[in-house]
Amino acid sequence: MLSQEQKRPKVGLVLSGGGAKGFAHIGVLKVLEEAGVKVDYIGGTSMGAIVGGLYASGYNAKQLDSIFIATNFDELLSDYIPRASKNFYEKGNDERYALVLPFNRFRIGIPQAISKGLYNFNLLNKLTRNVRDIKDFNALPTPFLCIGSNIETGKQVILDKGNLAQAMLISAAFPSLFSPIELNGELLIDGGVTNNYPIDEIRALGADIIIGVDVQDDLLSKKGLNDATKILVQITNLHSIEKMKSNVQRTDIYIKPNIKDYGVISFGQGVEIIKKGEEAAFSVYEKLKAVAEIEPGYVKPPLKLCEDKLTLGEIKCNELNNYTMEYITGKLRFKEGSKVDYKILEKGINNIDATHNFSHINYYLTPNEKDGVVDLNLELKEEPVKSYLKFGLHYDELFKSGVLINLTQKKRFFKNDIASLDLVLGDNVRYNFDYYVENGYNFNVGFKSQFNQFNRNITNTSNDLNFAFLGMNTINVDYWDLTNQLYFQSLFIQRFLVGGGLELKHLNIKSETLSSSNPVIDNSNYFSAFGYAKYDTFDNKHFPTKGYAFSGDVHTFLTSSDYTNGFNPNTIIKGEIGAAFTILNNVTFTIKNEAGFSTGDRTVPFLNFVLGGYGYNPFNNFRPFYGYDFLSIGGNSYIKTLGNLDYEFYKNNHINFSANYANVGDRIFKDVNDWFKVPKYSGYAVGYGLETIIGPIEIKHTWTPDNSKGYTWISIGFLF
Repeated sequence: MLSQEQKRPKVGLVLSGGGAKGFAHIGVLKVLEEAGVKVDYIGGTSMGAIVGGLYASGYNAKQLDSIFIATNFDELLSDYIPRASKNFYEKGNDERYALVLPFNRFRIGIPQAISKGLYNFNLLNKLTRNVRDIKDFNALPTPFLCIGSNIETGKQVILDKGNLAQAMLISAAFPSLFSPIELNGELLIDGGVTNNYPIDEIRALGADIIIGVDVQDDLLSKKGLNDATKILVQITNLHSIEKMKSNVQRTDIYIKPNIKDYGVISFGQGVEIIKKGEEAAFSVYEKLKAVAEIEPGYVKPPLKLCEDKLTLGEIKCNELNNYTMEYITGKLRFKEGSKVDYKILEKGINNIDATHNFSHINYYLTPNEKDGVVDLNLELKEEPVKSYLKFGLHYDELFKSGVLINLTQKKRFFKNDIASLDLVLGDNVRYNFDYYVENGYNFNVGFKSQFNQFNRNITNTSNDLNFAFLGMNTINVDYWDLTNQLYFQSLFIQRFLVGGGLELKHLNIKSETLSSSNPVIDNSNYFSAFGYAKYDTFDNKHFPTKGYAFSGDVHTFLTSSDYTNGFNPNTIIKGEIGAAFTILNNVTFTIKNEAGFSTGDRTVPFLNFVLGGYGYNPFNNFRPFYGYDFLSIGGNSYIKTLGNLDYEFYKNNHINFSANYANVGDRIFKDVNDWFKVPKYSGYAVGYGLETIIGPIEIKHTWTPDNSKGYTWISIGFLF
């Protein structure tokens, strides 16, 4: 029997690179299995490395089909980090700035690539968990190798040992799309740059018969080079096209799917491309059947995945200059001895990535000396860039137009500190400065200073606003707010952000409408202590499809310079809770409830709750409310309910209907019987929203049964 096995010709499979065109490899594998061909060696480059590596690890073609069709390639290409993996500071960053650029020595740089490839690495690590302890790829269920390219020397690197997921990732690190990866002192990129069809390497392993699948582009004419992707592909193909002529001659069964109508990023057409692979393989089906006769009756079984539950032993990390191990474990949100699955592990790695403090993240699991326990080994490369310029753009009907310029400096005084300055230039100049030191599980401390201003004609339509005492129904208001906070905060039970601190607020409110009298309505300092708690698992801030959110805030105003001679110490308490549910395909319902009230004998009217308008970034106690103009309804207490039905009828395009109801006034919670009164105010809205790189663009028409006048609000870009 052994003698017969030794004499049996060995079959080698070569899979070329080609981006999304590599889906065709799956179609070819389906036909190979149908014909009964047993593959003894696999060699691949780029997408051929990923398909080939997974096949070599034990998956059959049907399983690969399911895996690739289920993969979200938009998220993969953008290195998507789930919102749940970001802390509140990081969420604010990603929902504020449209463009982020490195800034070093007063020079603006550009990123190495669009993606670090971590999303892909997480996915491949999970998929290859059955063979995670195999470091020699010859010991895989099917011996395997793939090709990388040394970007410094221009030479190919054969990847046949180490971490399988990392090897596949390196081979597919397409220049400018994915960052280069450092391995054993070499900086490596896509293997297609040097060898897109590793036939010689598979021959060297011992293959007697070569089946080759070629999904490369032919060289395009000048007319065909009409976008950056095609130009980059052409550059990588220049070296390999001539070599392919001899490779074809040395391939026993050469398969070239007809995929000229697809591109390297045509991931949305994966089903069609797989079908093209099947068609091409069926064109040589008789040849494949002849190869199958070498070992008749062969059927590749499906891979039975091992359980993904892990018991962690040690968590190890290479030495870092600026970050402590406590900081790293704080980001992972699990500790040594924890029981986790790959989903939790992936989330922990994403938490580290979300900080943007590391230019490269690698991790692998190794057996611990205790049975059934694994060690997590982290290899982190600190991001050398410490400064960034960030830009944003926004328009709404309250603050009007604004261009946001931000300078962020990391590691300014301490290893874990961040300083960030927002400057908004436009109709209302504003700023926001934030400095804080993050200490993992321990308390984080910081200082914040922000200035907001707007000018607005305010109509006292509800008779609840406190400027009615001035004897006017409409006034023009200049509103200035300068707020400074010293705060501390920490993560409670790994979910809630809790914190508190001291605040000094200066309000300057005046109106030129009061030309016959003193135009200054308030010019006071207010000193307070505050505390807060936040929880947010919405998957999208503006158009959530799932998740929950909660925030609570308590401000106790202790003293004031009291320009109006009407200040008494008081406390303002407010809270908000919301939930989002997908009820049908692309149809989401969101509900939010919020309330607030003041305590004390007399409250400061300029700190009351004021409702109305839409599309601006809420601050102090200003809250949006459909159906009414900005700043139309006010009081020292309120309760509000909002329901929103959203339909994403096309990718990133939304239409929605909203309804909100509220009671607003002074001391509306004094009598328990008043809590459940029929809402005094109601409003409705229909709108359209578009998710763009600068943030959401929204237009909403709102109205209320209480008033014949409707309002149309436009909001462009992230809120700031």
